[in-house]
Amino acid sequence: MLKKLLITGATGNLGAVCRERLKPIAETIRLSDRPGADLGQAAPHEELVLCDLGDKAAVEALVEGCDGIVHMGGQSVEANWDTVRNANIDGVFHLYEGARKSSVKPRIIFASSNHAIGYYKQTQRLDANSTPRPDGLYGVSKVFGEAMASMYHDKYGIETASVRIGSCFPEPKNHRMLSTWMSFDDFMQLIERVFMVPRLGCPIVYGASANGASWWDNREVAYLGWQPKDNAEQFRAKIDAEMDPPPADDVNALYQGGAFCGDGIHED
Repeated sequence: MLKKLLITGATGNLGAVCRERLKPIAETIRLSDRPGADLGQAAPHEELVLCDLGDKAAVEALVEGCDGIVHMGGQSVEANWDTVRNANIDGVFHLYEGARKSSVKPRIIFASSNHAIGYYKQTQRLDANSTPRPDGLYGVSKVFGEAMASMYHDKYGIETASVRIGSCFPEPKNHRMLSTWMSFDDFMQLIERVFMVPRLGCPIVYGASANGASWWDNREVAYLGWQPKDNAEQFRAKIDAEMDPPPADDVNALYQGGAFCGDGIHED
């Protein structure tokens, strides 16, 4: 059991799931989100801290004393560069500096994204050795986060699992998500395995369930003992009934990053 687990982005979709379902793995959970966010009331095992990831001193104080971090915080979709930079570039640097300076060395789960490799075709199968091909500024920021994790591991021994999350929702919402979907159950099991294994290192993990139509191969991280149980195929008939598949020349049918590949640069 962890002594103190930090969950950033705690009011977000996945942060809220982590808050509820990771209670058994830590004595204390420190929950954080940006200033102005409503974290509600703290349970007896919780600490609530509002923190701007762009504030270096505040992030270092946030990280201090935590032996585990689930970093879900930051900008979660495409945006203009200033927004992406503050949370996903500066914020990640501040997080790792906090980890380096902390009195305990935390093990980290970094919420990367499928948009770090979004410009690969859906006909291509990827593994942890596939070169990043980001599909926007958001994807670039996730490649940066993975690189920061690698450098802090090599230089300071800080272990991180960079999880390229596909589409983590109660169920897939469209045909593309039949390949990228990850159930909450499978994600929570992955988080538990990351904190349980004796040696983590600094792996790239594709965050998807055992989908029949998956584009991703996690053989490089078999040592984690993660065995996702769910399969998006159970939802295929429902999705087929609700919508037509995208045309063959649509970005949602061509590229693994889907619509992000058709988006432009979000200038102010």
